[in-house]
Amino acid sequence: MILVVGSNGMLGRDLMALLGARASGVDIQDMDISSPESVQGVLLSMRPRVVINCAAYTDVDGCESNIEKAMEVNGEGVAYLALATREIGALLVQISTDYVFDGGKGTPYVEDDLPHPLSVYGESKLAGEMNASFTPEHLIVRTQWLYGLHGKNFVETMLKLAADNDELGVVDDQIGSPTSTIDLAKAIIALVDNGCRGIYHVANAGFCSWNGFAKAIFEEAGFAVSVKKMTTKELNRPARRPLYSTLDCGKLVRDTGVQMHSWRAALQEYLKLRLIIQ
Repeated sequence: MILVVGSNGMLGRDLMALLGARASGVDIQDMDISSPESVQGVLLSMRPRVVINCAAYTDVDGCESNIEKAMEVNGEGVAYLALATREIGALLVQISTDYVFDGGKGTPYVEDDLPHPLSVYGESKLAGEMNASFTPEHLIVRTQWLYGLHGKNFVETMLKLAADNDELGVVDDQIGSPTSTIDLAKAIIALVDNGCRGIYHVANAGFCSWNGFAKAIFEEAGFAVSVKKMTTKELNRPARRPLYSTLDCGKLVRDTGVQMHSWRAALQEYLKLRLIIQ
């Protein structure tokens, strides 16, 4: 049995749907990952063979003013999962982020590149990676710029803004790969099924700026919205972001044969599915 922690979240719900009868899910009402007693009780009772941790505190700016909560959920909570999975001999799959890097490399990051987070969020997720590696049976999946059908995300924000605005400003100096949670979930399952261990990068192929992503969203959805360029400095958010944090997914392809869709094709598929479920 595969246990999905954070099963009601954006990625968790896609994993549950794709795994079907192979999976069981728990969320905050069932297990508090910041409580070692709660984690121990649930995992020793259910005894899954794989635990996929999708639970996280993902408010990047909020983490700057809630350092304790960020570390408690994104760092310490993973340590409790690692201890419990090690005890029952299960694989721990930890979902991580491009924000463990500073974005200064200038080329796509590979798994062995040295992390250097710029924000509390990035630091807390790096702490989670380190804690996950406490158990030999671990799989760390770094991803970025997620959007999906079951949660708040950049695509939905842009589509809502398009209803009331014909011009928007979006940052143009942060570069990454928008990634569909459905495609990410499929890759995670392939990694698990192929017995992969260690760190892997998973993101949709190609890259763009947030500005370019916004333009693509409006083009694909048929909205006539002018998207003006902004700089990260102009936006003036509390947390620092890596400016160029694209991920090299060559290791994923080599070890599983999974070739990620282009980010534009994934966006097109998302918008089609979105119409079907509405």
